[in-house]
Amino acid sequence: MELVKQFFNLNFIQNMLTLTSVTKTYGPTRAVDGVSFQVENGEVFALLGPNGAGKTTIVKMIMGLVWPTAGAVTINNMPTAVPASRAKTGYLEEQHRIPPRLTGREYLSRSAALIGLTGGAAEAEIDRVLTLCGMRAESFGKAGGYSKGMRQRIGLAAALLGAPQLLVLDEPTSGLDPFGIRDMRQILETLKQAGATIVINSHILSEVEKICDTVAFINHGRLLAKDGISALVGPGETLEDVFVRAMEGKNG
Repeated sequence: MELVKQFFNLNFIQNMLTLTSVTKTYGPTRAVDGVSFQVENGEVFALLGPNGAGKTTIVKMIMGLVWPTAGAVTINNMPTAVPASRAKTGYLEEQHRIPPRLTGREYLSRSAALIGLTGGAAEAEIDRVLTLCGMRAESFGKAGGYSKGMRQRIGLAAALLGAPQLLVLDEPTSGLDPFGIRDMRQILETLKQAGATIVINSHILSEVEKICDTVAFINHGRLLAKDGISALVGPGETLEDVFVRAMEGKNG
C-alpha cells in the first residue's frame, strides 16, 4: 500500500503560504502587528513564541477562522477569503476533540464526507491515513476510550485526508507524554521526507529543532526573526538558546 506519496499533490509554486503585512486587532489590542513571511513549497516551518505572542491568531487567519484587520494571507497564490484556497489544506487544532461515542473510523468517515470522499474511495483513503498514523487497529474502538496521543493521531489522520498540499498543525504534541511526542515526531518526519509543506505552532523547541527547516520568532504580535535553523543555531548552542535570546531582545 502506498502510504505517503499519494497524500501530497505538490506543484511548482515556490511559496505555498504568504502573509503580507498582516495585522489583527481586537478592540484596542493588536494581537498580530504587521507580520510578513513566506513558507516555501515542501518546507517544514515553525511559529515560535511565548503564550499570547499571536501564534494561534496567525494560525486561525491562515485557516480562515478569523480575518485580518489589515494585510493579506494567501495559500497557493489565492487569498484565504476564497474558500478554494483551503480546499487542499489539512488542519489539526490544538485541543482536538472527537465525540466519545464515535469510533476513530466513524469520525474519519464523517471527516472524509465533508471533503467529498464517500464509498470505496473514502474507505481506501481512511485506511491509508490510519496506517500512516499507526491507528488502523485501534480505529474500531470508541474515542471515549482513547488516550490524548491516540486522539491526536486520529486528528492528524483527519488532517491528511484528501491529499493536502499544506498541513497546519497547532500544538500537535500538546499534552502528550514522551512516547506520544516521539510517535508524532516520527510521523512528521515521514511526511517531511515525502515533501509535505507543514506549518507547526509549538512550544517544544527540542522537537522543532529536530523536524523543522525554518522558524519564525513571534512576540507581542510582531515578527522578531525568521530564518533556517541551521543559520540561527550556532556551534555549541540549541534552538532554545536562540529563542530565549530573541525574546529578551539580545543580539546573537
